[in-house]
Amino acid sequence: MGLEQRADLRLTQKLALTPQLQLQLKLLQLPQLELSQYIQLELMENPLLEVDEEISIEQERDVSNEIEETEDSTIIDRLSKVIIDDYFSERADDGRDLGYFNPGVEDKPSFELFYSTKADLTEHLLWQLRLSKAPDDLRAVAEIVIGNIDEDGYLKASEQEIASLAEVDTEKVKRAIELVQEFDPPGVCARDIKECLLLQIKNLGLANTVVQKIIEEHLEDIQKKKYDRIAKRFNLPVEEIIESVRIIEKLEPRPGRNFSKTIVSIPVPDVYVQKVEGEYQIILNDEGIPKLRLSKLYNELINEKYLQGDEKKYLREKLKSAVELLRSIEQRNKTIYRVTESLIKFQREFFDKGVSFLKPLNLRDIASDIGLHESTISRVTSNKYLFCEHGLFSYKFFFSNSLSSISGGVSTTHVKELIQKIINDENPEKPLSDKEISEMLQRQGIDIARRTVAKYREELKIPPKPLRKLKKY
Repeated sequence: MGLEQRADLRLTQKLALTPQLQLQLKLLQLPQLELSQYIQLELMENPLLEVDEEISIEQERDVSNEIEETEDSTIIDRLSKVIIDDYFSERADDGRDLGYFNPGVEDKPSFELFYSTKADLTEHLLWQLRLSKAPDDLRAVAEIVIGNIDEDGYLKASEQEIASLAEVDTEKVKRAIELVQEFDPPGVCARDIKECLLLQIKNLGLANTVVQKIIEEHLEDIQKKKYDRIAKRFNLPVEEIIESVRIIEKLEPRPGRNFSKTIVSIPVPDVYVQKVEGEYQIILNDEGIPKLRLSKLYNELINEKYLQGDEKKYLREKLKSAVELLRSIEQRNKTIYRVTESLIKFQREFFDKGVSFLKPLNLRDIASDIGLHESTISRVTSNKYLFCEHGLFSYKFFFSNSLSSISGGVSTTHVKELIQKIINDENPEKPLSDKEISEMLQRQGIDIARRTVAKYREELKIPPKPLRKLKKY
């Protein structure tokens, strides 16, 4: 078979993102704090950007096209005059005055990160490990075990994964896990709720009792209150089973709850929404974001004759990069503003009256309203927060599916709020079952099944009825 060369003509379609579009998409999904960090980094790397504390970012005049049209040095002469005061020469192209650039609003709420320090579970366990008489090689493995325990006190890595990290066999890992399980708080380092409860039973001296057997074999029956079935299984009076269940209900399903040194932070709002004379004003939060302008000094140097070709080329590339960054920041602000404006339109009753009036809404509704793709709306609403008179909310809070009710569709977010409120108000000695919560909501005109209540309760990280008794979660 002979080899031959030939030319084939093929027509294909590819989606290629320009560097400018890639930058716009990247900035679009950044929350306010991360945007500030990104700009700070660009300021350090690009000599043609500088901070001007006396100016505010306004909208751009499109000058990047001029950069592409000519390599003549006269373009630098023109750009050297384009500092930030006239670089952005006009408001939004649709005639709106973006609140982000409005210096008249000075009474924005103050949001700062605050810190709450408590005893750290990891430090507490490591302290006990250092006091233990275990061999050094076993303590080294136990330290890795402790590093894989979550804030609730559960071990989140498998024996095989820990063995691989420690470069030991699984038998040594098992001994290390058993060592940590002897530490305070009782129940720590369990793999699941059953093991957690069994560790606490052992600590109470109740091993090999009916209580242990009920935990091992009948946890689901406890949740369903099938005490007769358990009594028949062990040939014991129902009263004795109920006494055992009361002991189980007093155990701690999250042994690490009182040991936390996590940094509790209030998210910084990306947008403020304020009602002024019956209309809502949108103010994009620029607090902490450096105000940028093109550097006069480097724009002057770029025209000096003694600069070599590579030096001038470098400065021109940095100039183009600076202009693209300024344009991308502006495009980000416009898009967030438009999405927020559309959100207010769809959720007007929420902003007027509160959470109970939140309506079902999806990304497609916003995308259709403002003529953008759903993926763009998703980027805008990810990891961003809005502050209004009702409080601070994630943008994702405003999007939810619908459940049927007497008055029409009701937001699943609102239903979750109702479930949370019902459980908060319940008698801690007689917590409500999922079925009872379902019946209460149905009496309010919301058509919801018991299994749906259970699903939403789990999403809210609320324990089932037996584990809520006399517990604060």
